[in-house]
Amino acid sequence: MDYSAVLSLFAPPKLDGIKKLLCVQPHPDDNEIGMGGIIALLTKKGVQVDYLTVTDGSLGDTGIPYGDENLVEVRKRELEMSGKALGVSSFHYFSIPDGTLKDPGDLARRISQLLREERYDAVAAPDPWNSYEAHLDHVVTGKAVAQAAISCSLKKYPENTDTQPLSLSAVLFYFTSKPNTFFDISEEFERKMGAVAMHASQISGEMLQLYGGYFKWRGERISGKEGVIMEGVKALLPLHLHCIPEAEGI
Repeated sequence: MDYSAVLSLFAPPKLDGIKKLLCVQPHPDDNEIGMGGIIALLTKKGVQVDYLTVTDGSLGDTGIPYGDENLVEVRKRELEMSGKALGVSSFHYFSIPDGTLKDPGDLARRISQLLREERYDAVAAPDPWNSYEAHLDHVVTGKAVAQAAISCSLKKYPENTDTQPLSLSAVLFYFTSKPNTFFDISEEFERKMGAVAMHASQISGEMLQLYGGYFKWRGERISGKEGVIMEGVKALLPLHLHCIPEAEGI
């Protein structure tokens, strides 16, 4: 029997047709840290990249002085400065209290509604199946995005919606131990790090230096070439996210 048609399903989606991407982050600095180089590269190529920030970041008091302002407002300002530096177009907020995410189902319905309203063709989020991810906000957000991705094509999901069904071309997971799609961000690396540095209430100079070294080391290890910095995501079709055990190896 010829299984070529079946085996063709076990390939990552092609991303060169993406025109409008929603990057979903649990906290105000996750997108830049997780895939800031890719975001910079995509916006440079004319892709519209928007952000959805799920929590308000209110637990992020790291001990770094940030003045007399409310931390939530400080982090929101940092988020928008950082995103704009990477070419991000629009910013959406759910403003759920930091550290309280528990139910992927409820969050998935809200994400699906936004995807359908704004007619995105792809979505990105932290990989909730990263083996050593301990932060439940990351796990819940990633699973909610996956649920939204497989459900937003249904006529009546979310319930009582007045939006039209939407079929996504790709789901991108960052903070992943199993990347399958890579971008050369060498020319965007300093832009990524500049955006990360704008989260000054969260990232000290020492931590910024450590991040920069880690991102460069990891990127060069992926490329196998000194000076060539790659950034990767696990790219899947919505089809891969339900009843396909082989998705782990795609």
